[in-house]
Amino acid sequence: MRSWDALPDDVLKPAGAVSEAFLDLGIGDYRAAARHVNLLPYGRNRDRSDPIAVLRERRGTCSTKHALLKLLAAEQGLEVALVIGIYEMSERNTPGVGIVLDRHGLDRVPEAHCYLRYRGERIDITRDLKGASAEPIARFLHEAEIEPAQIGDYKKTLHQQFVRRWIADNPDVAGGKSFDRVWQIREECIAALGQD
Repeated sequence: MRSWDALPDDVLKPAGAVSEAFLDLGIGDYRAAARHVNLLPYGRNRDRSDPIAVLRERRGTCSTKHALLKLLAAEQGLEVALVIGIYEMSERNTPGVGIVLDRHGLDRVPEAHCYLRYRGERIDITRDLKGASAEPIARFLHEAEIEPAQIGDYKKTLHQQFVRRWIADNPDVAGGKSFDRVWQIREECIAALGQD
């Protein structure tokens, strides 16, 4: 995966509410907008359906941050796709979740991650890709382009389907845990990330 610096540096023009929100912050090009969003801390937004909440609340998740940048790209006429990928989250590829996984006797759980695709490359503005703290995500169990409106219920339903399938296909890894228990552990992992 690449980071924000692999995105185009096209100058932003007034083209809609998202573009105006970035221009009002004095951000003049798409790459600078992605860098700005990258620097905002990780945290869930009150309303995932409000893309500008990321800028107003000064935080966001992989879903809300990348959906915001997809909307900006659409307003600017840039060919940037929003993608959802399901991967096995572990301490190695998502530092900060290991303590939770260890406490529950797991070494990994399926996680849904959103990122961008530009010119055939995966672009992730929410992970520390240059630091040595995390391995890159080596394998995705599933990838698909989505629209920003799909980061809510659609993403959750897809994710839960994969967790159920993962438990059925990996009973030894899941340690006999039910779907509800694995989902709760996954929620604890996400909460731990928000505390960093």
